[in-house]
Amino acid sequence: MAKEFSRTRRIAQQLQQELAMVLQRDMKDPRIGFVTVNDVDVSRDLSYAKVYVTFFEEDTELVQQKIDALTVAAPYIRTLVAGRMKLRVMPELRFIYDSSLVEGMRMSNLVTQVINKDKAKQQEFNPEASDSSESVDGEKEQD
Repeated sequence: MAKEFSRTRRIAQQLQQELAMVLQRDMKDPRIGFVTVNDVDVSRDLSYAKVYVTFFEEDTELVQQKIDALTVAAPYIRTLVAGRMKLRVMPELRFIYDSSLVEGMRMSNLVTQVINKDKAKQQEFNPEASDSSESVDGEKEQD
């Protein structure tokens, strides 16, 4: 019977949880700010881990500064996480900005704007359709 989760995937999940806790509670660097750990991808030999993070910033220069701050702090973060996990070899951390969450929020806002514009155009061309409080026999319902 095949394993449901491989060892590297289980380690990646635990590493993601521990990194989130360390970055939230133990890191005091003001350059990093609020960071979300979206995913962790561990190499098969457990020597490297790609840590996908998101910041709620849209300025690419500010995001790059935060990634640089995480890269500089990576050995310290690795030491803190190694104390929490029982591994013989702690993977080297490489932080990568994951723009999928920010991009998803942007797409959602665009869809909402299009829906609102469509509703406004529909009311503009068909004003009696917006009066939905009339009953079937033409009388106005009272609340």
